[in-house]
Amino acid sequence: MAGNGFLHMAIAWQYLQIIGWCAKIIRNLLIPQVMLNRKEEVYMSEMKMKKNGKKLGVVGGLGPAAAAEFLRQFTMRCPASCDQEHPVVYMIGDCDIPDRGTAIFGKGESPLPKLKADLLQLCDMGADVLAVPCNTAHFFIDQFADELPVPLLHIVDETVKAAKELSPEKGAWMLSTKGTRACGLYQKYAEKRGLTLYIPNEEQSDKSQEVINCVKANQLAKAGAIMKELVEELWAERDIPVMTACTELPLGYDASGLPQERSVSSIGALADACVRALYEEVK
Repeated sequence: MAGNGFLHMAIAWQYLQIIGWCAKIIRNLLIPQVMLNRKEEVYMSEMKMKKNGKKLGVVGGLGPAAAAEFLRQFTMRCPASCDQEHPVVYMIGDCDIPDRGTAIFGKGESPLPKLKADLLQLCDMGADVLAVPCNTAHFFIDQFADELPVPLLHIVDETVKAAKELSPEKGAWMLSTKGTRACGLYQKYAEKRGLTLYIPNEEQSDKSQEVINCVKANQLAKAGAIMKELVEELWAERDIPVMTACTELPLGYDASGLPQERSVSSIGALADACVRALYEEVK
């Protein structure tokens, strides 16, 4: 009987060791993602912040998944502990706005009239600050931004500033729509901020556009696979951060499994700017 007792104790000890090993493996797998989520949830938590009463107006639908992700990231970054501590947000999800990328090349209807009408409608609704989670749209918005009665948080400028902060000396790769690449939108703001931009070649630009198209078609796994192949190819050429300068591209990057700390998300940069505009430190 004593021999059986020792045998049972030995088996139990082995089980405890196995459980400990499993727990360690699970912890190592989960902690990085938990830390990433935690970073979003405690954004600005070390300071006491309160909303300043300003209302945010958002033109979404460019595309729908990108707008939804922008609102998610904005919400997670807000230093709020209940519904009432979040800002009021007005959103027009206007999926009827003509394609921005093709319009830059003179094909199809211009999105400018609808963009302007939607932004002015948001102002009429009471928005104090405006945001448009679409990079290419800002080529057209820049043509009438001075006519808007309230400030517009410019996604391109905010993304360039974030990239400059992350990589002040080496610069960053720019992944975008073909339209954004061709019109020089990011190049203009990068020059203004002193950021060195590296532009992918034509074949790589085609892959970037394919990632965008896959996200718009809700094919995230395919988008992630293409993104991973593309970014690893770019890093083999020049090991610098990747700027996802189209609001579909951060979703493709997230699906790729590539390290978050090596990318600059245009969605995240705009969400950060919105939080700064709508909250103030409690004195």
